[in-house]
Amino acid sequence: MKKIIAFLTLCLATTGVQAQENNLQLKGTVVDTVAQYVYLQKFHNKMFTTIDSVKVTNGNFSFKTKVKTPELYGLSVNTTNSPLYIFLEKGPVSVKLSPVKYYSNSVVEGSASQDLFEEYKKSKDIEISKFITEHPASIVSAYVLYRNWSYRLTPEQITQNIALLDKSQQNSTYVKELQELVKVLGGLQIGKKAPDFVSKDPEGKAVRFSENLKGYTLVDFWASWCGPCRRENPNIVAAYKEFHDKGFNIIGISLDKKKENWVKGIKDDNLNWIQVSDLLFWNSEIAKLYGVRAIPANYLVDSKGIIVARNLHGEELQSTLKSLLDNKL
Repeated sequence: MKKIIAFLTLCLATTGVQAQENNLQLKGTVVDTVAQYVYLQKFHNKMFTTIDSVKVTNGNFSFKTKVKTPELYGLSVNTTNSPLYIFLEKGPVSVKLSPVKYYSNSVVEGSASQDLFEEYKKSKDIEISKFITEHPASIVSAYVLYRNWSYRLTPEQITQNIALLDKSQQNSTYVKELQELVKVLGGLQIGKKAPDFVSKDPEGKAVRFSENLKGYTLVDFWASWCGPCRRENPNIVAAYKEFHDKGFNIIGISLDKKKENWVKGIKDDNLNWIQVSDLLFWNSEIAKLYGVRAIPANYLVDSKGIIVARNLHGEELQSTLKSLLDNKL
């Protein structure tokens, strides 16, 4: 009898974390603002979309929206800035929502997943395999593998870490997207041919990638809103000035959302080479085609479109071009 009870307990512990649709029991107070509404946002592809809103009454708010839990959502007092990242669960969750300092002063109670997420964010020198092994059935493990680690790992390493997740997470959106990413990255290794694409430049002219390959071309993913990209741009400009006459070219692909910001970024940073964008942010078809999960990111290809290197930044870009081009004249 004890064995049966233990078995049933194990089953419940394993299956209880699977995402199911439930009516939220989410209540909270809004502080440090006179906002009239609180917005509930759904997370997908590093972006948030508003799915419900409630009016703030005497500083209080409450959601009973039917959503899948446990899962990551966003809570905000406006729809233009990044929200509070919050893992919601089936039971009651309370929030003290403060928009100050990117919601860093907010407090969430009642969500074990949120507690684990906060613990993860405070930890240093995280080893993702160890974290997943310690929390295999948590949606947080699947999320951080997808969001914070997929761009750092090889396809093989991503697959190995997926295998560490409990079966309750194997059908999660994060794992499914990671599995698709593994397929894409498998075709983008050094020695493989870079995928062709067509996109539009700032004047609206269609540009085909394969028709603009000369010497060595850097396929450079960036955006005007991306701080690390803007800090890397002077290095890319310097490399272009030094090596362009020797056969180095660049095609920039922006993950911007607004054309005016994109165009201003090009001008301000002196990016005097081919620039294209579909202005779809993280829904960029080219970014998906190239398995780009973080920017800045790049691929260096030869005149036939064969990938010879990837993610060259700083001095590594300069030294690689020097070894490839200095003796080619």
